[in-house]
Amino acid sequence: MDGRTIFLLAALAGGAILPVQVALNTLLRRYIGEPMQVTFISYLAGTLASLTICFAARYPLPASTSLAQTSWWMWIGGCLGTLYVWSTIFATPKIGAALTLALTIAGQMIAALFLDHYGAIGLAKYPASPIRIVGVVLVVLGVSFVAYVKRGLRHNLIL
Repeated sequence: MDGRTIFLLAALAGGAILPVQVALNTLLRRYIGEPMQVTFISYLAGTLASLTICFAARYPLPASTSLAQTSWWMWIGGCLGTLYVWSTIFATPKIGAALTLALTIAGQMIAALFLDHYGAIGLAKYPASPIRIVGVVLVVLGVSFVAYVKRGLRHNLIL
């Protein structure tokens, strides 16, 4: 296994976990009610899990000087994550887990292509080459196939 393989497997495993998270949060919504309440519970459980792992691994607390060097906008990642989790809890009961995640992946790919191309938010620049654009278009086309609904003789595609 080369040095890159572990990162590829970690990303793949992270992707495989998302549908399980969506299913669990959607199930929890049946008992709790509002998507934002379930989002809070999900983040609370995640926070407790993160704290447990950090303490078990004996990771030191970040130095106050390191924290002081950050900009305020660097802290909104958690807020964006909250919106992501909420959107999946909100959408999944109405459009299903597969379509919810397919649209999520398409949105991620489109946004990532722009972020990579411009090297935004401190990322390394990876130009939006024609082949990368074709790859994202194929993802969007794949979403359209996932969204395919057969109703009598009428067929609906997103595209």
